[in-house]
Amino acid sequence: MILIREINSLSAKLLERIYRQSRYHYVRQRAHCLILASQGTKVEKLVKIFQVSSKTIYNWLNRWESLGMVGLYNKPGRGCKPTFNFSQKEQIKEWTKQEPRQLKQVTQKVQEKWGINTSTKTIKRILKMLSMSWHRMRRGVGGEPPNQEYHDKKAQLEELKRLDDEGEIDLYYLDETGFCLIPCVPYGWQNIGEYLTIPSRRSRRINVLGIMSRNNHLETYISSQSINSDVVITCIDTFFPTVDKPTVIVTDRASIHTSDAIFDLYLFTFYLADSPELNLIEILWRFIKYEWIEIDAYKSWETFVISVEKILKEFGENFVINFV
Repeated sequence: MILIREINSLSAKLLERIYRQSRYHYVRQRAHCLILASQGTKVEKLVKIFQVSSKTIYNWLNRWESLGMVGLYNKPGRGCKPTFNFSQKEQIKEWTKQEPRQLKQVTQKVQEKWGINTSTKTIKRILKMLSMSWHRMRRGVGGEPPNQEYHDKKAQLEELKRLDDEGEIDLYYLDETGFCLIPCVPYGWQNIGEYLTIPSRRSRRINVLGIMSRNNHLETYISSQSINSDVVITCIDTFFPTVDKPTVIVTDRASIHTSDAIFDLYLFTFYLADSPELNLIEILWRFIKYEWIEIDAYKSWETFVISVEKILKEFGENFVINFV
């Protein structure tokens, strides 16, 4: 290869020095390319050495031809311009602090205020630059079910799902849960080394019995009183006044689910033993407690009840889970 602009001994020494000492990788790379080109290395080999296209090699050589040493360096203003300025990044940080668990809400606010369509990945990069990270606000989790029994139940449940998909049966999930002003502690975006606090106090308890299908259809019974087997039976009778095909209800072996009266019903009951994660409605409770109840809802009992009832009412429309 012939370089039209001569690389004399002085230029060669300077290129060698730049190749060895420049703090910019791209400058060292270009200087190295010119040194090899001056030694007669062909373009095809330079492409393999530097893992770039032949067009890039020719661009480097053309910049040397037209600009000399200056051509080793990028022009000011090259590269992608930042999407957000400093004040916008600070605003994004403030929006994240308001709801640290839901970055989709931040992207919506960005779109509404500035007309910029961005992704949650971009928001994450900005938050990391602003010394924020995704970490737990506090608390732990339970243990694991026995291995063999878990796999057996999982296999049986997969067969029930297949029959449900084929229309051979109707498959539902039943469980109870409680909500109070002692919150489940979720993850959220926070300043590194700092922890957001959620209001917590003793309070009354909302007890909810739910029956849910895999297509996000949910029926609930809400009470301030304890839920017993009589309540469970009454709710099942109410939710299923008529049954035109085999119907299976997946639930755990709590005493209120295993009474003799429940065995007298015309529905089939599939019991999970120490495997609550196989009960899809458990996933729903977790979404509600860890993601969907707003932090501000814990400020008072009234706002908390309104928030929980709103989520239960709008599940399947504004609140959706994709059960694969």
